[in-house]
Amino acid sequence: MTAQDLVTMPRLGAPVASLDGRLAVYTVTKTDPKNYARTSVLYLRDLADREAGAVELDLGGSASSPAFGADDWLYFLSDRGADGTDQVWRIAVGPGGASGDPMQVTSVVADVAGFELSPDGRKIALFGDIARDCPTFGCERDGMAHRPGPGDGLLYSSEDGFVRHWDTWETPGTFGRVFAFDLVGGKASGMGIPLDGPVGEGTLVGDTPTKPFGGGEEIAWAPDGSGLFFAARRSDADEPTSTNVDIWWNDLTGGTPVNLTDANEATDTLPAPSPDGKWLAYAAMARPGYEADRLVIHLRDLATGETRALTESFDRSFGSLAWTPDSRWIVATAQDVLDTPAFRIDPATGEVQELDLMAGNEAHIGNVVPLAGERLLFTRDSIGAPPELFVSHDWQQAMPLTEVAGRHLGRLAPIVTRRFSFEGAGGDTVWGQITKLDGHDGPMPAILYVHGGPQGSFNDAWSTRWNPRVVASQGYAVISVDFHGSTGYGQAFTDSINRDWGGKPLEDLQKGFAAALALDSQIDGTRACAMGASYGGYMMNWIAGRWPDRFDCLVQHDGLFDMRSFYYATEELWFPRWDFGGSYAENPELYEKWNPVHHVGNWKTPMLVVTGQKDFRVPYTQALGAFTALQEQDVPAQLLVFPEENHWVLGAKNSLQWHETVFAWLDRWLGKE
Repeated sequence: MTAQDLVTMPRLGAPVASLDGRLAVYTVTKTDPKNYARTSVLYLRDLADREAGAVELDLGGSASSPAFGADDWLYFLSDRGADGTDQVWRIAVGPGGASGDPMQVTSVVADVAGFELSPDGRKIALFGDIARDCPTFGCERDGMAHRPGPGDGLLYSSEDGFVRHWDTWETPGTFGRVFAFDLVGGKASGMGIPLDGPVGEGTLVGDTPTKPFGGGEEIAWAPDGSGLFFAARRSDADEPTSTNVDIWWNDLTGGTPVNLTDANEATDTLPAPSPDGKWLAYAAMARPGYEADRLVIHLRDLATGETRALTESFDRSFGSLAWTPDSRWIVATAQDVLDTPAFRIDPATGEVQELDLMAGNEAHIGNVVPLAGERLLFTRDSIGAPPELFVSHDWQQAMPLTEVAGRHLGRLAPIVTRRFSFEGAGGDTVWGQITKLDGHDGPMPAILYVHGGPQGSFNDAWSTRWNPRVVASQGYAVISVDFHGSTGYGQAFTDSINRDWGGKPLEDLQKGFAAALALDSQIDGTRACAMGASYGGYMMNWIAGRWPDRFDCLVQHDGLFDMRSFYYATEELWFPRWDFGGSYAENPELYEKWNPVHHVGNWKTPMLVVTGQKDFRVPYTQALGAFTALQEQDVPAQLLVFPEENHWVLGAKNSLQWHETVFAWLDRWLGKE
């Protein structure tokens, strides 16, 4: 498997299902192997006919974000209109495919970023970036409040929230907003009702969905269409230090929305009303300022307002939740050791049952859609294979519905992944994985993978960026270790990295690497490199100074180099404040205790440094600092800069260049022909 194979592998999107559960539509993104242009195609599958194949939907133009309406028409976003803006369209579909021509549903001024249809089919909610004082979905002054002119300078105030976020400069006065419209004859009607309410003192000002990664999962219609639940965080001077996302309710009467979770100053998200209209399920954290706190499912009685924590006794963090159509069960997913299985939760008792949906390991299950008749539609991927679509009947093991990437994988060399555990820091059990070519003869150089987060995991899942299979296919043995601070092992294990960035995690990596070498004699520990991004990149800088004699080379991507300058240049300040016990001014000793810059005198391991100029989380100056230190120490080094990439490398050509550069670096120092 080459980098070209990875970059051009077809990618399956999340499925959507018709309200009766018979039809499913999903997106497949394809990449041209010559010019690397990406296009998305919609496919339809008849779930009632197991022998039916997928039908390609040729909608005569661009089409994304599909959703079925109560009228069984397929709604989607497209820029095919005369003005070139993204609008909602719809088309009639049946088991045989689409019929007729697409019809335009919305004709609003601004681009529609996404939409949600009411279950009764009478309304539609649109969201996009709109000026807060704009009464309609789009005004000419959207995004211009920070551009006073006459030059092109951007003017910000200390009273604003974020100045820049993730990879985009903020636009004060403009926010992600949601407007609700009536649907009349298949068209959005009227001026729309803003969910954040009227303009005025004390009203809600903030982004819905939340930025940068929120989506439709943060917006939910009441089953009878009487209003919407949505997640939002207030935007003000405190926003960069606050994780206080709340769930709000708007009854569409034109008034100010009601904050349903005002009592909790931590994150509340994923609102999901039961189909019978009796309950609101949502996920909530308990500790303000901590973005990796455990997400516990809560249940609110919509008649009385009484709320209880449903999964408080289950020590896992739920990342998605959905109701079965009969309101009998909640189906949710959560990381558990190296897997991400689905769980069935009884809303009456809070009992949590792990579902056995796959033969062998569950690996990574996502995009779960409960269907009528005790069926589940979902995607599953693993280190060995990208996502495919499956359906489960009667809570039993599932059958595959797609083979989007299967034919491509079939011609590639197979790999094998072995899970292992060892005694890590403090005597705790720590887990890891070894991925290598299956049936390969002879020794393999070792690659130590270090994940980011740091509250994250290199679990058994597919990645289009840090992919163990494509690295193993070059003849290396990839070793990953879920060190202290990783997710999926209980909240105490995740919390244990707090104020200890360079302590227990480094000890786990050292012990885990040794355990993998002892476990598999084919791995050649005398030839080894380490690589990581974000916190993994920080660990490369830390290893360079604190474990300088172990590796032949390092690959450091978007890594933190100087903790003081990082603190004053990053954007989400709640992150370093939690992990380091306050701001830099409040706790400078701890920032300096774990600061890689203090150990550059020990640097001698050749390092490839990678950064994106649009990375506002770990600004590219951190990479320049590391590269300067390498130059001053006369350490062999390379610097790869992507002017248009953020914290991730997303462009197809850039991804190919990233892999080719990394593979050349590994080959250079590990002596691979």
